[in-house]
Amino acid sequence: MNADEGVIVGYPVARTGSGPLELGPEARLRSGTVLYDGSRIGPGLQTGHGVVIREENEIGADVSVWSNTVIDYGCRIGNRVKIHANCYIAQFTVLEDDVFLAPGVTIANDLYPGDERSAKLMSGPHIEAGAQIGVNVTILPFVRIGAGAIIGSGSVVTRDIPAGFVAYGNPAVPHRKVADLPEIEDRVAALRERS
Repeated sequence: MNADEGVIVGYPVARTGSGPLELGPEARLRSGTVLYDGSRIGPGLQTGHGVVIREENEIGADVSVWSNTVIDYGCRIGNRVKIHANCYIAQFTVLEDDVFLAPGVTIANDLYPGDERSAKLMSGPHIEAGAQIGVNVTILPFVRIGAGAIIGSGSVVTRDIPAGFVAYGNPAVPHRKVADLPEIEDRVAALRERS
């Protein structure tokens, strides 16, 4: 493990039964990172500054979590997931392999915050393999985003998005298949022509 000064590995957990932190080899932890006891994290974790990973998370190999991001407890995160800066991952969220979250993604897990009945039924969204979530997207509880989907920046995802679709808006709706997007070089060329 390669850890900067000011990193806390194995922060004590108040809830009983969480057990010790299991951290795989080759972690690179930057200053201000706090890893709670009770999570299992695979090899190759990289964190930015000020990252908090709470207890009872299952995190795969080669995961990147960038600065000022919080992963709350009870999440399932696959391999090669990239979570950018200033993200909040709510309890009970699932991120499958190769998911990408751009800066400022906020994930919710409670349909009626503050209502005790709702608190007992919390569930974060399920984001399937290879989905890409744009800057400042908000994803509501119980939503499923299909494999390989792309969610446009600033969107609010209130319902399921099918695999392989581009969705955007508030609320986000599917607009076309990812396979129908123009090649990135063509898109960049068109944007440069407009400016």
